[in-house]
Amino acid sequence: MHNTKYSHIDLPALANDIKSWGVTLGFQQLGITNINLEEAELRLLNWLNKRYHGEMDYMHRHGTKRSRPAELVPGTLRIISARMNYWRDSEEQCDSILSNSHLGYVSRYALGRDYHKLLRKRLQQLGQRIENTIGQFGYRVFTDSAPVLEKALAENAGLGWIGKHSNLIEEQTGSWFFIGEIYTDLPLPVDTPAKNHCGTCQSCITACPTGAIVAPYTVDARLCISYLTIELRGSIPVELRALMGNRIYGCDDCQLVCPWNRFTRTTQEQDFFARNKLDSPALIDLFSWTEQEFLTRTEGSAIRRIGYPCWLRNIAVALGNATPAEVIVTALQSRSNDASELVREHVQWALQQQEKHRTPRDDPANLNLH
Repeated sequence: MHNTKYSHIDLPALANDIKSWGVTLGFQQLGITNINLEEAELRLLNWLNKRYHGEMDYMHRHGTKRSRPAELVPGTLRIISARMNYWRDSEEQCDSILSNSHLGYVSRYALGRDYHKLLRKRLQQLGQRIENTIGQFGYRVFTDSAPVLEKALAENAGLGWIGKHSNLIEEQTGSWFFIGEIYTDLPLPVDTPAKNHCGTCQSCITACPTGAIVAPYTVDARLCISYLTIELRGSIPVELRALMGNRIYGCDDCQLVCPWNRFTRTTQEQDFFARNKLDSPALIDLFSWTEQEFLTRTEGSAIRRIGYPCWLRNIAVALGNATPAEVIVTALQSRSNDASELVREHVQWALQQQEKHRTPRDDPANLNLH
């Protein structure tokens, strides 16, 4: 596509308009970058060669489409990157849930409505707004839904820098936000890439429960609790189970300790508010859900995509890690003949853990289970 196609448009003015329209649609910040991802491509290939992606075969499957935007969407010249905050909690609340072994911890991003739908819809509205203003143009919208190097693009667009935990951090607001993109053939002026402000801080590396941040800026997904509870479909490696604590869907530890998250702003986006009391649920309550209850209560949520057996698998591990109690043993035993071999195996492990850590002092009456 030739730039002459848009020679009648005041592109710098349009870029400013796009950013302000984006803010009215609920995004906190937008930036624009070109399609050069050479450095990020080298990092990606190196990461894949080390097998750090585990069973996420799709990371390999798409070849260079992920790091070469014009291969994914021919004609792409620029990427409009946008971020939207989702934080609703306080660190103290998260810490109190993580320290109560009878509650389940769900990664804060997954408590509300599935962000994929919401961001894609808003970005589509932004694309429509541009089209209403300048006429037809080439564009496609993405939110964690295709082979896109989202964080590298956002960093290049000036939305933040990739921290040592591999999440994007913005100095005014921290890292509790979602990102999405519009690939376009509009030759818009580009923004200055963000500068890295991690310095000598190692908080996230130290805090990772399983040691998944194997080097600064490098996460071995095979050790990461988010991967184990969300991406992995089979058995969780036995040696990692006890380290997972009560984290039943994702893990936020590396973000909870990041000093930049002191500046986090809470979202007013209703769709990101917690649903079905999943912000501090009792494990034995969740473990009693039937498959129909699981489907009903996770409707419209990112949690639903892991499926019922993996949900029970994750909760069984957390129950195995919980302070021993008779009610937990009873709950686990109720699923010891579960139809799923995956669930049975993790229940068996959890029962052994409960037995192993039990002492005569364990009195169910003293435990806060709900």
